[in-house]
Amino acid sequence: MLIVIGRAEADPADLAAVRPALNAMMQATWAESGCISYSLTVEQDGTQGGPAVIAICERWADMESLMAHFRAPHMADFNRQIAGRLRGLDVRLYEVARELPFPSLS
Repeated sequence: MLIVIGRAEADPADLAAVRPALNAMMQATWAESGCISYSLTVEQDGTQGGPAVIAICERWADMESLMAHFRAPHMADFNRQIAGRLRGLDVRLYEVARELPFPSLS
């Protein structure tokens, strides 16, 4: 399994244009073969000062599925819609050997 964790910043004034693109990307990606989970979330909207922050969290079955995602038409649409609106993109890819259940906290 692959896990993608990322962060990007946006001008708070651009959030109205960015949010629909984030939602459309998630909807289309959930239907992709090999996508285990996919989330693009506005973590901070910039109303407290500073930039808006978008968090990225994805889980993929394998590298082939992730590479197919990058070639998907909705990925190209997404990139056109957000062009020039995101900055400071920092994305990391992790290869996971196994997944464990979360321990009980009680």
